[in-house]
Amino acid sequence: MEFFTKTPAVRLKSHLNKYLSAADDQSSTKQSRRGDARRTRWLVELVDTNPHVVRLKSCHGRYLTAAADPFLLGMTGHKVLQTSPENPARDLAIEWQPIRDGFQVKLKAAAAGTYLRANGGTPPWRNTVTHDGACGGGGAADWVVWDVEAVEVAEDEAVVDYWSMVSSFSSVTEEISGLDIGYGFESPMRSPAMTPATPSRWWSMKKNHHQNQQLLSMGPRMSAIDEFQKSKTVRLKGWHGKYLVAEDDEVSVTQDRSGESKSAKWAVEFVESSDTIIRLRSCYGKYLTASNQPFLLGMTGHKVLQTLPPRLDSSVEWEPIRETGAVKLKTRYGHFLRANAGLPPWRNSITHDIPHRTVTRDWIFWEVQIVEFLPPPQIVLEKEDCFASDETSPTTSQSSQSASFSRQEWDGSPPKASDGRLIYFQLANEYGEVESESEELCIAFKGFQVSELASRLEDELGIPGLTVCTKSPLNGKLYPLRLHLPPNNATMHVIVLPPSSKVSEESKKTVEVL
Repeated sequence: MEFFTKTPAVRLKSHLNKYLSAADDQSSTKQSRRGDARRTRWLVELVDTNPHVVRLKSCHGRYLTAAADPFLLGMTGHKVLQTSPENPARDLAIEWQPIRDGFQVKLKAAAAGTYLRANGGTPPWRNTVTHDGACGGGGAADWVVWDVEAVEVAEDEAVVDYWSMVSSFSSVTEEISGLDIGYGFESPMRSPAMTPATPSRWWSMKKNHHQNQQLLSMGPRMSAIDEFQKSKTVRLKGWHGKYLVAEDDEVSVTQDRSGESKSAKWAVEFVESSDTIIRLRSCYGKYLTASNQPFLLGMTGHKVLQTLPPRLDSSVEWEPIRETGAVKLKTRYGHFLRANAGLPPWRNSITHDIPHRTVTRDWIFWEVQIVEFLPPPQIVLEKEDCFASDETSPTTSQSSQSASFSRQEWDGSPPKASDGRLIYFQLANEYGEVESESEELCIAFKGFQVSELASRLEDELGIPGLTVCTKSPLNGKLYPLRLHLPPNNATMHVIVLPPSSKVSEESKKTVEVL
């Protein structure tokens, strides 16, 4: 039964390595090799009147049913269908009793006392699912045992009844998660009913229900990724007041009361292809990894390790999700980083798992403590004459880098002249004017074609259709550059006009006259 009480949905895999699937006719069932298909996912409903049975609901919203119709006349097997009874609470045909068989389960029909069975052989038996009273001998005994795989339920699916049972996926929780402020666990909006056995030092109940409902309609939701974007190094404090720690064997990950050691500090890295995914690297240079190794055989939790894979993959990627003033770290496969408690071997262990609907569901919450902030991106420059010699090196002075140029990675010093010609540039407004607080940025450029320089600046600024100009030292007017840049890799200062600039066309006409 524990296979079904700790997960919102399951997939059932037969001895043929095929999955129980709800057919598109919304009536029949079958076996399918495609375990990633939505049809193979079954929502788990617990039965209040009988804690030993469950109901399984298909993606079509219909229940797995042990029908009374024979599969073939003269045979003992009966059909297994999808149905929608008028009164599910009183229909025993949709109730199934999970019976553990080693690391697998049998599903016994509560009404008929028969077992859910995956058939093999030639048609019409191939890929069929029936329920039968006789398990048979030899290999046929395996036909009624199933592997249970936990499945995450997507938040955008309209399963309202289910959301009301699972707080971690509820739409109300998601709204609340965007309104909590701060980096700790203290939340003014978590009600006592939602928090069994909650440590009072973290959860503070300060607002009543009416105030909560008012807050739900306020403002845009905050993203948990904001807590990491300004962080270079963080500590993660779990629900039990202990910190996520990288052990000195450079493999295992545990919890420890002390957060002062270097092993409790994790460097934050962002995944280039995503704005919401991070990697966490230990003091040993290894990544926090959601492995596929089970923590204990027969249990759903899997080991969390330190690894340094030759190629970074999704196992080292985590998605921060804000909820109730804290953060959950979600793997690409829908599991969450979890701090365990209890007797050994669970004590101080770290696993990744699906959220539980018990008191352990809060074990996936983490407090983010920023140890070291990222320095603001800065460039250090001093303005020079328009066509300064490359022998003149710019002296440095602090100025912040514009957000539109954030893709260029700076280490606090301008590019080296050995990387090419130094081009100092400023972005003008639509009137051709440079704001007084606008900083002068710099790139190293190899080449002599103005078109190549314009293309490079468009890539750096993310703005197509730019015009590269130089300012006359006599009258201060802007003139577009043409054809070639000055020789000898001389350092240059230019003004960049956006495509919407009203002076662009005038400047181009001026060049044509010249």
